[in-house]
Amino acid sequence: MKRSKHRGHKEDRNGDEPAILETEDLLMGGGPDPDTISLASVTAVCTNVSNKRSKPDIKMEPSAGRPVDYQVSVTVIEARQLVGLNMDPVVCVEIGEDKKYTSMKESTNCPYYNEYFVFDFHVPPDVMFDKILKLSVIHSKNLLRSGTLVGCFKLDVDTIYSQPEHQFYHKWALLSDPEDITAGCKGYIKCDIAVVAKGDNIKSPHKVNESDEDDIEGNLLLPEGVPSERQWARYYLKIYRAEGLPKMNTSIMANVKKAFIGENKDLVDPYVQVLFAGQKGKTSIQKSCYEPIWNEQIVFTEMFPPLCKRMKLQLRDSDKVNDVAIGTHFLDLRKIANDGDKGFLPTLGPAWVNMYGSTRNYTLMDEYQDLNEGLGEGVSFRARLLISLGMEILDTSSPDISSSTEVQVEGVPNISETATGKLEEFFLFGTFLEATMVDRKIGDKPINFEVTIGNYGNENDGVIKPSTKGRKGDGDGEDSELIQNSSEDEMDDDGDLTSVAATPPMKPVITDRSYFHLPYFERKPCIYIKSWWQDQRRRLYNANIIDNIADKLEDGLNDVQEIIKTEKSYPERRLRGVLEDLSHGCSQFLSLANKDQSQAGRTKLDRERLKLCMSELENIGQQAKSMRSQVKKSTVRDKIKLTQNFLSKLRFLADEPQHSVPDIFIWMISNGKRIAYARVPSKDILYSNVEEETGKDCGKIQTIFLRIPGKKGFGPAGWTVQAKTEVYLWLGLNKQRKDYLSGLPNGFQENKLSRGPGMPASPPISLTYMMKQIFQLRVHMYQARSLFAADSTGLSDPFARIFFSTQSQVTEVLAETLCPTWDQLLVFENVELFGEPSELRDDPPIIVIEIYDQDTVGKADFMGRTFAKPIVKMADEHYGPPRFPPQLEYYQIYRGNCSAGEMLAAFELLQIGPNGKADLPPIDGPTDMDRGPILPVPLGIRPVLSKYRIEVLFWGLRDLKRVNLAQVDRPRVDIECAGKGIQSALIPNYKKNPNFSILVKWFEVDLPENELLHPPLNIRVVDCRAFGRYTLVGSHAVTSLRRFIYRASDKQANNWSTTEEIVVVSMDTDPGFKKMDTVVKLDSGSDAVVKVEDDDKDGKGKKKKRKKGDEIEEEELDQSMLDWWSKYFASIETLTETLKAQEAAHGDSDKDDMDIADGDIKPDDSHVKGTKRGKGRKKRPAADPQEKKKPKLEEMKVYPKELESDFDNFEDWLHTFNLFRGKSGDDDDQLVDEDRIIGKFKGSLCMYKVSVSDELSRDMGFDSNMGMFQNIPHNDPINILVRVYVIRATDLHPADINGKADPYIAIKLGKTETKDKENYISKQLNPLFGKSFDIEATFPMDSTLTVSIYDWDLVGTDDLIGETKVDLENRYYSKHRATCGIANNYAAHGYNVWRDPMKPTHILAKLCKEHKLDGPHYGPGGRVKVANRVFMAPTEIEDENGLKKQTEEHLALTVLKHWEQIPRVGCKLIPEHVETRPLLHPDKPGIEQGRIEMWVDMFPKDMTAPGPALDISPRKPKKFELRVIIWNTDEVVLEDDDIFTGEKSSDIFVRGWLKGQQEDKQDTDVHYHSITGEGNFNWRFVYPFDYLMAEEKIVISKKESMFAWDETEYKIPARLNLQVWDADHFSADDFLGAIELDLNRFPRGAKTAKQCTIEMVTNESEMPTVSIFKQKRIKGWWPFVARDENDEFELTGKVEAELHLLTGEEAEKNPVGDGRNEPDPLEKPNRPDIALLWFLIPFKAAKHLLCDQYRWLVIKIVLALLLLAMLGLFLYSAPGYMVKKMLGA
Repeated sequence: MKRSKHRGHKEDRNGDEPAILETEDLLMGGGPDPDTISLASVTAVCTNVSNKRSKPDIKMEPSAGRPVDYQVSVTVIEARQLVGLNMDPVVCVEIGEDKKYTSMKESTNCPYYNEYFVFDFHVPPDVMFDKILKLSVIHSKNLLRSGTLVGCFKLDVDTIYSQPEHQFYHKWALLSDPEDITAGCKGYIKCDIAVVAKGDNIKSPHKVNESDEDDIEGNLLLPEGVPSERQWARYYLKIYRAEGLPKMNTSIMANVKKAFIGENKDLVDPYVQVLFAGQKGKTSIQKSCYEPIWNEQIVFTEMFPPLCKRMKLQLRDSDKVNDVAIGTHFLDLRKIANDGDKGFLPTLGPAWVNMYGSTRNYTLMDEYQDLNEGLGEGVSFRARLLISLGMEILDTSSPDISSSTEVQVEGVPNISETATGKLEEFFLFGTFLEATMVDRKIGDKPINFEVTIGNYGNENDGVIKPSTKGRKGDGDGEDSELIQNSSEDEMDDDGDLTSVAATPPMKPVITDRSYFHLPYFERKPCIYIKSWWQDQRRRLYNANIIDNIADKLEDGLNDVQEIIKTEKSYPERRLRGVLEDLSHGCSQFLSLANKDQSQAGRTKLDRERLKLCMSELENIGQQAKSMRSQVKKSTVRDKIKLTQNFLSKLRFLADEPQHSVPDIFIWMISNGKRIAYARVPSKDILYSNVEEETGKDCGKIQTIFLRIPGKKGFGPAGWTVQAKTEVYLWLGLNKQRKDYLSGLPNGFQENKLSRGPGMPASPPISLTYMMKQIFQLRVHMYQARSLFAADSTGLSDPFARIFFSTQSQVTEVLAETLCPTWDQLLVFENVELFGEPSELRDDPPIIVIEIYDQDTVGKADFMGRTFAKPIVKMADEHYGPPRFPPQLEYYQIYRGNCSAGEMLAAFELLQIGPNGKADLPPIDGPTDMDRGPILPVPLGIRPVLSKYRIEVLFWGLRDLKRVNLAQVDRPRVDIECAGKGIQSALIPNYKKNPNFSILVKWFEVDLPENELLHPPLNIRVVDCRAFGRYTLVGSHAVTSLRRFIYRASDKQANNWSTTEEIVVVSMDTDPGFKKMDTVVKLDSGSDAVVKVEDDDKDGKGKKKKRKKGDEIEEEELDQSMLDWWSKYFASIETLTETLKAQEAAHGDSDKDDMDIADGDIKPDDSHVKGTKRGKGRKKRPAADPQEKKKPKLEEMKVYPKELESDFDNFEDWLHTFNLFRGKSGDDDDQLVDEDRIIGKFKGSLCMYKVSVSDELSRDMGFDSNMGMFQNIPHNDPINILVRVYVIRATDLHPADINGKADPYIAIKLGKTETKDKENYISKQLNPLFGKSFDIEATFPMDSTLTVSIYDWDLVGTDDLIGETKVDLENRYYSKHRATCGIANNYAAHGYNVWRDPMKPTHILAKLCKEHKLDGPHYGPGGRVKVANRVFMAPTEIEDENGLKKQTEEHLALTVLKHWEQIPRVGCKLIPEHVETRPLLHPDKPGIEQGRIEMWVDMFPKDMTAPGPALDISPRKPKKFELRVIIWNTDEVVLEDDDIFTGEKSSDIFVRGWLKGQQEDKQDTDVHYHSITGEGNFNWRFVYPFDYLMAEEKIVISKKESMFAWDETEYKIPARLNLQVWDADHFSADDFLGAIELDLNRFPRGAKTAKQCTIEMVTNESEMPTVSIFKQKRIKGWWPFVARDENDEFELTGKVEAELHLLTGEEAEKNPVGDGRNEPDPLEKPNRPDIALLWFLIPFKAAKHLLCDQYRWLVIKIVLALLLLAMLGLFLYSAPGYMVKKMLGA
């Protein structure tokens, strides 16, 4: 009774079949009948899965653990505010073990480096992303001393890689001292860091002058969302104990010892090692112990939030020879913390974590040791570890905190048994319903399957049942090998068998040439295991609910994508249904998740995660609900993106960091040897009474493919199936056991072990099925496309092998194709399936289809695999619509993890009823085909065909390489589609002329009406050799012909003449930004007017007016000063602003996405027709007020990428098809294999139904030979002058040991090769070339231009750094006119001179003639009319002498700039531009080696010759001389104490230098003995320097070292450093203070010393600033500052200085001497005279002693002496006096 009830309630859930559109749509009459909906590829297999079966996962190969190429590039630009006095800093960049150092800069706290480092790695992603990148600043490091660490900054590579574009650009890393965490910030390093994996392309933000003074706090090197003030924190990782360690010791000695002494001690000495943020901590070692108890905590001190994503815990076995890892676990800090408003700090446990790794066999050498290190997916349970993690933020100001970050290990008290939850008995049950596709390589020894959960069920370790205490038993006596079903087996308390963990061994039976199957038939073996785990099911339940929501969402999204892909109607309805389900699922979670709150073992993390999940899911549910109403047809794609964000968030939340029950492993064992495994997460098969909480595979039959473990599973070995099993698994508490068989197909008997009377029944050891159904399977294999190239010719000989149940069949082999059309019906007779008919109807087993390549010798090569589910017809059903006949569907084929084509097929499973086969529908194939025994696909299923004509434009062949060492000489192209085809004319001599003589040919072919079912078109090139031999050169398959279908209706839609528009285009400062003002519809007779206002040609009056309100007075631009570079830098600035504005806009749009109004009016897109959408976006920033401040410079367009990417590869009518040859690589590269390209075919295709062509030929009186390809130029050879301009290269990959390169340009076109070797640029990774090269070429022979950058080497050959290839021919013939860019404005002279030999008027006339347009008609008042468009523009031009002349050039140019608005033929013409192309190296495909900025002009030789090339040679730096007069100092701190006199004084002198030229530092003389801090100098410093105005940099050329071959050029910001020092005679001078003035913008000096404050340094941004280059001469007071003990700035003096800047010529005219020397000497300063100083010092000292320090003492002593003298005199004279008196004398 129970069972049927259970079943019924499952079938009520109609949400199970996501493939069916929701009911509301069907009621609205929108959707077709649910059964006719065919959704292809991704979903076909996965969706219509009902309750009894799980979805199989088609991707086979493990992707983790395979090494990949990575490149980390770090640019250290500069450091600022380094703490310390007068240091010589070096920056060290360290990734993992690799270290690189910058050069040392002397005596500066803000060194400027601009050095670029590249690190290359070839490691698995996990290893790469855990590497720590450390930037540290070291003070005074040299060969002998290692230097002292100032501060460092750490982050892991994962953090960088998860940034947008995988990079940090121009960010400041905050340095802190790991030895002293109380110290605070130790300075900042400005750097760029990028991580590139193969195939990533990094957008480098455009390098721009760093004029915006860096706001350090606003640009810290931290990921989004991390606060700028990071605090120090302690992370406490408590490690309590481990259990379940494998019983072995890998050292050979131990095994020998065991053999000899026979001692049975535990042979493992475990300890735990923890790595976090580059620090390592270890617990103590527990000797000889399988169940170690540590009770220790490891304390890390690190900033919070840490910039390292994972903490790595490794359980290791200590050993005298080498320690080995037993297992590894990673703690992902993102999963155990949350940074939201209601977030929580990292916390975990106390909880068990499970470790997985290699198998638990006793082996000396473990071949899967890598798995224990955490590389790749573990194939067996290793141990589990009880840990907890907590953390506290430190208050660094409190005195009792230890200041170092050393890792500490301390003891912690023991933890109670129940802390991790109550120990419960779990029961795992499994049945193997089928084991097929067993690889025949294994051999035919008996095979069995072993299932383990933790150590339970593992034959090595025996089954250990915990004793009553809850600890596990010692396991000595219970190590009995569990031979299958042995009756002496352990009985458990309730008389149950402890476990049966393996199926009985069985000899496999041959299925076909490559696979066996096990003959299970009606008797299905079962396994069951009892195990004891802490009961933490709630965690798994919550994860399951979220996973179930996510799975449903993913299926729904796949459906929607599929509906869009197959262009079915109403994708928006399906999406609405998906969002409805999502919000429903979320609300269900909220009601279910909050149960079992009081459960034992709940940790803080459990509570916090529950809060987090509840709030996140509530949020997602609400958003989904509100989004649902906004889904319209137009917004479907945007909404899908948002929904995918929900999906990734759900997947993130579902991943539970605290484990409970370990995963289940299924091993296939052949003859005692472990062959292949599968790993089933325990949560997926966990049972719950609540439907939503149950694991997705619990009590369902799942198809599991077993894999080879470890590294052996990489590559081809991992693609072949080792075995396919159909397994039923159930895991739950022992007390919930009653339902464990309910999900199996019905109709079986349980076979149990015979037990004594009165014993309770044990679980069955096998099931016998009484009920079986007989079916016939019909497989309709129609065709496949885009298959994998398995032969050296670049083709394959594919056949398909279909497996169903224990049978297999193959299609025929089709030779030499990647797109086979088998058109074959395969019939599988007498397929026996077990179970009830109704279940089989809803839930048939899956069919596996494998595609192979037939080889004449040896075994067939595997090419890919896909799964399908058949449509089932029971005997009592009618064979007819809606379900039958089945429709052909596309199935995605996978090879390993990457897709390898698609297959078009249909599958039906027909039940054979009581009358036998007579009831089956007949097989009626097309009658006209006789293929012998091969049955074609029947009529109702094969597609409906109609007649199409395919026209082929044969243009030519390019870049053909040698085939079998012979050159291709007489090639021909064969085109084939659906069995029909055509051949091109033969090219008689490929070297002389690789173009075809006959341009257009056509053929007719029958193709399906449904465009999605169109077969591919094959292009093959053969070489016709002597004696009638043909060699295949290469082939290309055009998989989708849709872009070549000619649609006649377009022409009417685009018939522009019916609606006229006036378009007023007002031109802003930058012509790239256009605003549409008004669009007025007129009646169709009139002409449209396009008015273009251009404000900068009306002379200069207007400019003056515009600048009234500006704060910055820009002086009028001096035309003579301007050159091409002015234009270039102005354009780059515009580009940077545009990109910034785009980013800002992009950021905004992300935020507003939730409330987009659906009636969005897009800006008029008519400018962007023919270009990519991205260009339309650049219009917005035009309205910025600050744009107007810039003086008006002409600009050009700077493309941050190749020109091709914006103009669709210039394939507007001439397409390039790459020809392939050779096998596809075995890598997972989705990239095209560059090495396989053997050449290119240029041409085009056009296909249309035959009925269309008749109308057309009547329409346009066209040249019938050319078919649809009208107006196409001829392909005769043509001579051309190619002019290549190379401006600069950026971020080159270093080629020399010193981390630099000496680049030069090499250009190759056809046979001409130019190497500009003598002009190499020394030691530069961002070289400025500024060169142009003229090359003469003949199309079609020389059509590919290669621009390479080489590294010059003194000895040996020069190395290639990178190269870029440009297809000039497509550019030349493109409608976009890519020969010579069209400038923004026409000028006859000056820096913006028109450089095309044809003037705009000529170009316009030519275009109108070519396209048969009416016009151009120039009218009065500056109007011009082309077709029915009227444009307006100014008509005057100034010549060199300033005279105005009338001209029509501006008018013509205006039309050219708006050519895309011309009806019928309009497209965007290429503007004057610079393109940025990536440099690639053939050895490192897919990884950029730098970029090059360049452009190409092409001029046909038969037209007017072009003028001389533009001069773009780099600007020469201008010579300047800076004269600094130090007049006085004041308030300088007094440093010296006088020994005798004790008074404070300083012997002051001032030192100064220009940044980067420390060796030219100059000192004033010394003002001795200043007591007030005042110093008088009148001393002049003279600094000559070379300066680039445009870049605001000083240029220095100097040799790097004594051994350098040549001078290296450095560009350094212009900064003047002044320092004040105290001179000492014997010891080193004392540094007192400094100031650094940026000569372009420094605070204006104060008028008097009093007004000069420290604010001028600390608050620099708010002070008025001046530039010495504008002011030329400036005098004032500036403060000197230094840092005190608390790192605060303090004022240490003031200096009165005068700065005077002269150009080189002016300096020569009036020279001056340095110091106070001639010429133009300065007068001596008026200092107190110190000539007699030595003589006077004793007096002074005495005076000081007497008068100052001991004044009162002296007075007292004098008084006392006087008294004493008086007393003495009294005593002395008293006797005599008394005698005198007495005697009366």
